[in-house]
Amino acid sequence: MLSTTPNLVQPAKEANTCMDTFAASTSAGHTASQTTTPANVQIQPRNRSHDIAEALRGEWLADDAFLTAAFNGMSITFPAGEKFFIDAVRHYRDEITDPELQEHIRGFCGQEGFHRREHQRYNETLCEARGYDLQKLEGKLTKRLDWARKNLPPIQKLAITVAIENFTAVLAELLLSSDSIMNKAEPSMRELWRWHAAEEMEHESVAFDVFRAVGGSEKVRIAVMRRATFFISLELARALFYILRKDGQLLNFQLWRKGLAGLFGKQGAFSGGLALYKEFYAEGFHPWQQDTQQLLVDWAGDAPLAVS
Repeated sequence: MLSTTPNLVQPAKEANTCMDTFAASTSAGHTASQTTTPANVQIQPRNRSHDIAEALRGEWLADDAFLTAAFNGMSITFPAGEKFFIDAVRHYRDEITDPELQEHIRGFCGQEGFHRREHQRYNETLCEARGYDLQKLEGKLTKRLDWARKNLPPIQKLAITVAIENFTAVLAELLLSSDSIMNKAEPSMRELWRWHAAEEMEHESVAFDVFRAVGGSEKVRIAVMRRATFFISLELARALFYILRKDGQLLNFQLWRKGLAGLFGKQGAFSGGLALYKEFYAEGFHPWQQDTQQLLVDWAGDAPLAVS
């Protein structure tokens, strides 16, 4: 069953609108740089479509029901989250004086808009193929984000964006590594997840740089991450439990043991992720303090040509 989420035209329009937002922005003088994205990293929205309908009918990741459910559940959270992130960053666009950071905001919004569209397609196709109720899967998260949008001050919404963008940056590093779990994925799914991961890595510091430029504090950044960790963990667990229950696997304890090892064991999908996550809590942290540009270079050599 499909959800009542707005149709797929809207995310693409958002991407294109946001990409045009700063097209006329120029500065006659020299402005102090507000960005820390490496000069060699281009935040380039790539308008790609992925033919994943057949893969979503089965266990597309390592032929494992638990791992497949975990990543499918992760996808469920993306469309609503990415809309929230775009709005949170775009709110501060007029306060940014650095033309380069303005360009990065433009690229961030464009990339997130295309990610939202592709994962909405993913989620609707998944639910139709496997009999899931998308409204039940995403409903609580959508309500939570709607509450935050209406009740939290803009700087708190931006801090939430900074926190979740750090989660996706850590995930991106794991998925683009040479020993990534995505090497065991069905090819079309590997391509989608690695495309998403690469673009998350490209723009990983944009929300963070905006947060610092508008006066966001270390105290707020760290406190919000603690809360965000709880809520994103809750949403991912809820989606995983729902999917395994619908698949008749919720009480398959052997599947759970194997699956948890596949995620968190020494050679698991998220092996090494905890250390990267903990770095966020250090004073003076910045997303690019670990230089992962080589992963982007390797991905570009492996990826299909971009569709413009």
